[in-house]
Amino acid sequence: MNVSVDISYYPLKEEFKQPVLNFIHRLQNYENLEIIRNGISTQVFGKYDEVMQILTKEIKQSFELPHSIFVLKIINTDLS
Repeated sequence: MNVSVDISYYPLKEEFKQPVLNFIHRLQNYENLEIIRNGISTQVFGKYDEVMQILTKEIKQSFELPHSIFVLKIINTDLS
């Protein structure tokens, strides 16, 4: 099954831009994901199991920063 995930990431610190860019760049390293960026969120498209495994790993790494918030919307189809 394919999924589309809309992700908003909010590191609660003054220097918030670099952690967001780091997260997006890490996602872009996965060839099996399609990534679309805009000014408000990042969209991720791919196979459900692969997407969720990757997001779990990369969100966990981002949570090393204290007080990080992720908002995810997931739909069980490819909207790319």
